[in-house]
Amino acid sequence: MQQALDEAKQASAALKQAHDVLQKQVAAEAPSKQAITQQAKSQAESTLVSGASSAESTAAAITSLHRIGVDQKDLTDFDKRIQDEDDLASAYGNWIDLVKVRQQALLHGMLQAVMLILVVLFAVYLSCRLVDHFFVGLSVERTRLHTLRGVIRFAVQALGAFLIFLILFGVPDQMPTILGLAGAGLTVALKDFVMGFVGWFLLMGRNGIRVGDWVEINGVVGEVVEISLLRTVLLETGNWTDTGHPTGRKVAFVNSFAIEGHFFNFSTTGQWLWDEVEIMVPASQNPYPVIDAIHKMVAKETEANVKAAEQEWQKAATRYRAQPVSATPEISLRPTASGIEVHVRYITRAGERHTMRTRLYQALVDLLHSRPADQAAAVSAPAGR
Repeated sequence: MQQALDEAKQASAALKQAHDVLQKQVAAEAPSKQAITQQAKSQAESTLVSGASSAESTAAAITSLHRIGVDQKDLTDFDKRIQDEDDLASAYGNWIDLVKVRQQALLHGMLQAVMLILVVLFAVYLSCRLVDHFFVGLSVERTRLHTLRGVIRFAVQALGAFLIFLILFGVPDQMPTILGLAGAGLTVALKDFVMGFVGWFLLMGRNGIRVGDWVEINGVVGEVVEISLLRTVLLETGNWTDTGHPTGRKVAFVNSFAIEGHFFNFSTTGQWLWDEVEIMVPASQNPYPVIDAIHKMVAKETEANVKAAEQEWQKAATRYRAQPVSATPEISLRPTASGIEVHVRYITRAGERHTMRTRLYQALVDLLHSRPADQAAAVSAPAGR
């Protein structure tokens, strides 16, 4: 537009120069115009008397008058063209001023948008820091609050991204239609993501799983070490009746298994599970005093766990109208060629499983290597219940 403005001004200046030249010529011809007109009139009257020579003089006079008229007409055309070029230059000047105003408005809008985006980012950062500060002192058992922290952080970040989108692109005219189409498209394209996200809500429910639970998902048994918005991570430990030592492998599952499949949770609300120890009583030794002593010893070691588990199971039985379950240790015997194989099943917490098993094995070893009189004293002692 600036180039067009310069060209319009140059064209106007050239036309004004030509106009001035032509105007001087017309001004010079103006005094002789009256004389030529009078001469042509006189020659036209004398043509009727003198003949051809007078006719030629009359034609020359008329030609001169015509040339003067053409020059005056060209002068008028120059005036119109100069006025058009001046108007065009004025229009280009107005457009340039308008563009400058729009540029300033656009720059102001961009700076304002950048400032709003920075404010939104700072607000999101500050909100996330406040959420982390609020949940920083939570214990491991309060896993729901830890999960709530993740949900709040995700919601704050999603809200910030949505506000930044509105700042950059503005509010669409057909917002409901756009949201509907976008939602349908995202649901189809991100089916696994949506199913995993919805599955997370089911896992966080009353009948879901928690960090530290012993579960079996798609044939993999392990301890839950992480439950995020999209996936669940297990520390593989093998079958729950084995020693329970981790294999060193972490197995991740998309949370959609909570909707499309099933899972087994071996932990109750108090993370109780049944564990089992095995011990061999030699055939040369009387097994009955040893078995009674083992039963008394295991009952004493697990007394506190038995009471706590039965109380929690009593509440669950009342809620679901199920039969109460006893948590008393049980002993089963298996005769073998080398002696009696004693299997002791007892209740323990999942987190205390290895500690309890080690303590029971130590007590069993001490009991088997004690004197028969001590074993008889252990049998006659009260069980502690």
